[in-house]
Amino acid sequence: MELTEDIGRNFARAALGHVMRPFPYKDDHVFESEHDVRAPRDAHPVFFGSYDWHSCVHGWWTLLTLRRLFPEMPEAEEIAALADETFTEEKLAVELAYLERPSARGFERPYGWGWLLFLHLEASRHGDRDWGRLLEPMARLLAKRLREYLAILTYPITVGTHFNTAFALMLASEWAETWEPEMLEDIAVWARKQFLPRKDYRGWEPGGDEFLSPVLTAATLMQWALPREEWVRWFDELVIDNGWLESECLPVTVSDRSDGKIAHLDGLNLSRAFCLWEMVPYLHDRPELIDLLKRRARLHLEASLPHVTGDYMGEHWLASFALLALLSR
Repeated sequence: MELTEDIGRNFARAALGHVMRPFPYKDDHVFESEHDVRAPRDAHPVFFGSYDWHSCVHGWWTLLTLRRLFPEMPEAEEIAALADETFTEEKLAVELAYLERPSARGFERPYGWGWLLFLHLEASRHGDRDWGRLLEPMARLLAKRLREYLAILTYPITVGTHFNTAFALMLASEWAETWEPEMLEDIAVWARKQFLPRKDYRGWEPGGDEFLSPVLTAATLMQWALPREEWVRWFDELVIDNGWLESECLPVTVSDRSDGKIAHLDGLNLSRAFCLWEMVPYLHDRPELIDLLKRRARLHLEASLPHVTGDYMGEHWLASFALLALLSR
């Protein structure tokens, strides 16, 4: 249940096998005219692999994180060389130009935005390379867009898929803590307004193709928005007093890992484990509740960690979520 170098190498090999794999690819593109027909790699010379743009972004986050954590592993040198070849001024300028298209205003909002910020944060930790500086213009643009988006987002999107607001803001909060503290306050104010009044969660979770828990992502985000004591009281009223966490928060079954949507459920197990472990430090004076959170997190991780690799429909993205869970633990 710990992140070992062997596990890290397995994740790294999986990510190295997909961040540069151009097909199959699911494009999220608005055609402005018939002259706009192009191959995905022409618009995205950096993030053209891994089946889709956002998966390629967090595939790179996985690689850079593992390179930092295990600098002596054989794959670390290959990761650095590939990143040097990929994160260039010219290629990133093309990616930035695509984001600046008027029709790309909602491109990858908000999931891909959160992951790009998280990738930039990780890239900036590699002091022997220039990756952080090169990615910063994209990060700054998407941070600006995210703040503008919050200003018009009247209601949170509480599904368990890419449109989930809380998960993206969770990633963005960690970036903002280092790079734009005023944005962190914007997120906290918005999160308190949207989620603080909510109690007694009774959502019909899990959904059949979800990889995020609507309630646990919101609860994890709220750790950035509330003092610890206030968060604990709110969390009790959300999922503890009504018994939801104990009776409903159990690992889900994945019936067909070759089906891209059904394979999302492995991600739900992994992301739930991540969220549950993130909450443990906030409950240091509640040993029985800590025990429940840890037991549930372990069960979720054990259910899907063996399936991170094996079928490309999960393999192109699941290592990132497994890594989040293991790091959080």
